[in-house]
Amino acid sequence: MWFAPPREIAAVRAFSRLPEALRHPRRSAWADANATGAALHSFLEGPCFDAAGRLHVVDIPNGRILRLDSPERWEVVAEYEGWPNGMALRPADGALLIADYRRGLLALDPGSGRIAPVLETALTEGFKGLNDLVVHPGDGSVLFTDQGQTGLQDPTGRVFRLRTDGGLDRLIATAPSPNGIALNRTGTHCYVAMTRSSQVWRFALRPADAMVGKANLFCQLPGGPAGPDGMAVDAADRLWVTNPGHGIVWGLDPRGVPVWRADCTGFGLMPTNCCVTPDGATMLVTESASGTILAFDIPPAA
Repeated sequence: MWFAPPREIAAVRAFSRLPEALRHPRRSAWADANATGAALHSFLEGPCFDAAGRLHVVDIPNGRILRLDSPERWEVVAEYEGWPNGMALRPADGALLIADYRRGLLALDPGSGRIAPVLETALTEGFKGLNDLVVHPGDGSVLFTDQGQTGLQDPTGRVFRLRTDGGLDRLIATAPSPNGIALNRTGTHCYVAMTRSSQVWRFALRPADAMVGKANLFCQLPGGPAGPDGMAVDAADRLWVTNPGHGIVWGLDPRGVPVWRADCTGFGLMPTNCCVTPDGATMLVTESASGTILAFDIPPAA
């Protein structure tokens, strides 16, 4: 990568593990397409805190939203016919928005567990398969990736923006497997993980229209069996990128330089997504192979 080696974050630890009572090893249509037909006990993704500071994660193949009231106590908030992936808090009403591969954009009431559709199609056309989303801190718009089965063989993945007035913008339409999505601290620029090209793209947001110009390669990660997945931005505007396949979480500075490396391989090779705790001090990571939520202390800003 033509930079000094990233510094190692040594103290990656287990925060919590999916209880045995909630593990249901079985094959599914999702696993057949995305996990070579393995009988999965779960596939954790989409870590997200609600307005009350409670951690939620999704279990994709089983269509479950799970909440941790403490590291020892898990509960099923919702279970439905879908494949939930990314989640994000909508501050305006406290709902958790869900990027669902089968059903589009959904909203979960974390109190009642009720799920309602927000956007199921784009001009009546079905999505390829939503993956992740982020809510803009300024204008409340929702940016989400439409990944489907796109990749280097079919670079037609899309990035959309749903405005609060209901308008839908297609920002990117030529993406090789758009996956995780994040915004910088000021909300002026968007980052998208392109899984199959092992890249993170960056582009400026224009609030008044859907024009995207000069989208650029922010970081080229090492190739391998799987590329970058979910991402999170910390208080110092550093971008943290999960990299399943290598079992690594990379920490990039605002210029795209990889400065930190969190090794998760002691637990598994599938760190799929991450989020910052409400106090800003800790990064939580879903390690999907083991069904474990990992944690490490976020290094102080230089």
